[in-house]
Amino acid sequence: MKITFTRVSLLLSVLLAGLVTPAAAQGTKLKWFGHAAFSITTPKGKVLLIDPWLSNPSNPEAKDGKNALAALAKVDYILLTHGHRDHVGDAVEIARKTGAALIANPELAANLVKLADFPSKQAETDAIMGIGGEIQIADGEVTIAMTAAVHSSSVFNPKAGPNEPERAYGGNPAGFIIAIKNGPTFYHSGDTAYFRDMETIGESYSIDVALLNIGGHFGMEPKQAARAAQSLRAKLAIPHHFGTFPGIVQNADGFAAELKKLKIGFLEMKPGETISFRGKEMIISN
Repeated sequence: MKITFTRVSLLLSVLLAGLVTPAAAQGTKLKWFGHAAFSITTPKGKVLLIDPWLSNPSNPEAKDGKNALAALAKVDYILLTHGHRDHVGDAVEIARKTGAALIANPELAANLVKLADFPSKQAETDAIMGIGGEIQIADGEVTIAMTAAVHSSSVFNPKAGPNEPERAYGGNPAGFIIAIKNGPTFYHSGDTAYFRDMETIGESYSIDVALLNIGGHFGMEPKQAARAAQSLRAKLAIPHHFGTFPGIVQNADGFAAELKKLKIGFLEMKPGETISFRGKEMIISN
């Protein structure tokens, strides 16, 4: 793990709070592939992949003609916050390769099957859900709650004829709470704008790590993302959806500065990097 000045400040403050231990152990793992794509590996080895645009230009596993999916040996669940192409990403190919079950809203799931040939059996399970609902997956090791998001959602239709729209309905956009038994609780924002009801999410769930979009233009500007972290009562905020392409915020410096004012922990992951947790404690690896 590359330790920057920002990380040193975070790690010192969290060490003082007793939340970080300088040891390596089996536990929960969080990997960032760039943009909004993360994987979570549970202590029992279940793999959840969120908004899996693994072929995005920030992912080092996709550079120089490499196949970003080649290293994916196992995926159990694919979580989609909404239908935009930079979030659905490589979900269909990953599902075919791994047999992963889809977690998404019913409209998004149905149109991915119909228009993008997502494997129907993997999109027609009890893991299809709606905003406000909770499900347990991975034999009860993981609880997923789907939360509201302020954004839009549509599915690209490659089968559209000349007189048909190229975008189909993707249901309501969402965020996810992902609570790991004997591990941390994550929040993934998707592309939501800030909204005041994030306070209710923070009151309802004890969020250890908030994965927040900060790129602006299509989602939250850094200052609003910091306000989201505050409303969510997040112990640690990790930015995503920035620097991937022109027109969005290119670095996380502004977000870090806003979080510092609010005294909220900040960690900037690098694309391709993995961090680990023992219980709810983040592990510093040498």
